[in-house]
Formats: sequence, structure tokens, C-alpha cells
Amino acid sequence: MPETPNAPGAPAGASIEAEALTKVYKGSALPAVDAVDLTIHAGEFMTLLGPSGSGKTTTLNMIAGFEEVTSGRILLDGDDIARLPPYRRNLGMVFQNYALFPHMTAAENIAFPLRQRKVGRPEIDRRVREALELVHLGEHADRMPTQLSGGQQQRVALARAVVFAPRALLLDEPLGALDKKLRESLQLEIARLHTELGITFVFVTHDQEEALALSDRIAVFRDGRIEQVGTPAELYERPVSRFVATFLGDSNVFAGTVRDGRLDTGWCSLTTGTAGASAAGTGPAALVVRPENLRLGVAADPGANTLSATVTDVVYQGAFRRVLVRFDGGGAGQVRDTAGTGGAVAAGDRVEVGWAAEAGVLVPDDEPAATPEPEPAAAR
Repeated sequence: MPETPNAPGAPAGASIEAEALTKVYKGSALPAVDAVDLTIHAGEFMTLLGPSGSGKTTTLNMIAGFEEVTSGRILLDGDDIARLPPYRRNLGMVFQNYALFPHMTAAENIAFPLRQRKVGRPEIDRRVREALELVHLGEHADRMPTQLSGGQQQRVALARAVVFAPRALLLDEPLGALDKKLRESLQLEIARLHTELGITFVFVTHDQEEALALSDRIAVFRDGRIEQVGTPAELYERPVSRFVATFLGDSNVFAGTVRDGRLDTGWCSLTTGTAGASAAGTGPAALVVRPENLRLGVAADPGANTLSATVTDVVYQGAFRRVLVRFDGGGAGQVRDTAGTGGAVAAGDRVEVGWAAEAGVLVPDDEPAATPEPEPAAAR
């Protein structure tokens, strides 16, 4: 069982590199994964994020050895493992559905990979005991999976995946079957395990909040390719495309054409600031503004943008209220109002919505279709 990263003899996490990694399924005209290049640093928590069918799980399964590579390389600490069977890669794997053996106790499930590796009985007992303590299940060693809650079963699966000291742990939507409160609790457990073990984690999810909370870096997948790789802050605050901006968190998107340093939407002209301006260049572009950066009432900054709008709905969400608006002459938007700066507002009220020019990010308009309108309150 691995010690904490600072302990003598603690295992170092492995680096993982994908080079032009490609997967084409038989009978398919398009690749599921299309020449993906990705470097995962030793000991890093890397999340593969994207919608269903984007290629993130297929990429993980190729790293694990469960999917055959059509072309390209997978390097583990510099060694190409793309043609090795899964059992020779020494990678831990955690699945969404736990994949526990129903006829084995928690301790027996955890011991299974050690028995497969012909580890001696005393060493198995020691490692299993330490693994159970690591996931806070020391008193549940003799329980069957059916006697454990979903969260406890996933902890057993985590313990089984790390008990043989893998250099990296692959996690495929491990919290997808759990309710919101339990998911949040297990997120903290996974973050703690990563810190204590010091090994590389590769985590697949479609949950944006989960990715932001857990990751050192995130790779955003789209249509078999990686759209952007960066820290959570980089992706959220400086997306490189409209897709990344709208997939990772809520956004107000103003589409139009850049002319003379301003964005002309056809119904208003907006100051763009400098963020993303060089990437967007001139021509079709989209200005992305996060809801928390909008303010009800005229913004005080000289270079601020201010638009008139009508409130369509107000949704109370505890720490903030979400004010949905329809801009005069344009589309829908939303303001995340944490301080009640706009005073009491209700559907039908006329308001001014403003934001500082630097709060917006200008990106190429890679999705010229109309931005989906916010859901009405009744639909949430």
C-alpha cells in the first residue's frame, strides 16, 4: 500500500503522454478520437471533460488498455504502452458502476488485485487493512457489497484500485451514480486521496462543477478533439472558443462582427476590452461575459457596456439570485446577483445591465447558431 507522497519509498506518479492518439470504430466514417495530443504530468490531477460522445471516455479506455488504439502512441514515463494488455500497464481503474464482486466482502474485493499478483498472505492482510483505513472503512471489512451504501461501495472500489500501488489512477465518471450531496462528499475524498497518495489521477466527467473543484488541469473534449487544456481558472476566465465558454459554466454570449475594436451585434455595439482580442481578430466573433460579472444598474466605469433590458424571471438560489433578462432588440441573458445591488426586481421590470469592458472575453464565433435561451423557472 503506498505511503503518503513525502514518506520514504513513496511511489512517484507517472507521466502519461498521448501522441496523435486516434480511435476509429469499425463501420464509422468519423474517428471517435481524432489525433489527440495530451501531456499529463507526473502526480497531476487531470480531468477529461466534455459532453457525451466527445471522445473523453474512449481516450481513457485506450490509456487503460480496454480499447484498441487505431493509431498513435501512449507513453507511460516515456515507454510506449499502446500495445500492452491492461494487466501489464499497472494502472488502477475506478468505474461508475463500482464493478465489485458481489460474492466477496469488502476486504476480499480489495485483496483481489494483490492475489492476482501472487502477493503473500501477510502482506495482503497488511495492505488491505491500510487501504480500508485510507478510505475510512476500517469497520466494514467483512460486509458484502449489498450491505454497503453507494458511497461506501465506491470507496471500496477506490481502495481496490490503489491497493497495489499503481503509478496512475484512472477514474471513469466515478461519482455519476450518486446523489448530489454524496457526490460532493466523495469529491472531497477523491481530492484527499490524490494529495495523500501523490500519484497521477486521470478523471473523466461531464460535470463542469466537479471538474472545476477537483482538477489541476482540464482537457475539454469536443467531437473527438481537445478544444482547450488549462487550469480551471484559465478555462473559466479565458476560454479560447465559444464552445468552451458555454460548456464550462454559465455565460452571456453576444455574437457579431468585430470592427475597429468593437463588436457590432446588429442591435448594439459593445466595447470588447483586450481579453481574447488577438485570438478573435476581426470578423465573426462572440463576446462572452460571465453572469457574476454583470450588474443591475448602470456600471460606473467609463469604458463599461450598458444595455437596457426587461426582467423575464427572478430565481432565488440561496447565496444569490439569478435574474433572467431579455435585452432590448437582442437576445436573452442572465445576471448572478449576490449583493442585491439592483434592489428588488420582478418579472416585467425594466432594468439597466452593465459590465466593465475587461470583464468580457472575445472569442472566435465557432457556433454561429443562436444561443439557447435560459430555461423558465418552472423547468428547473
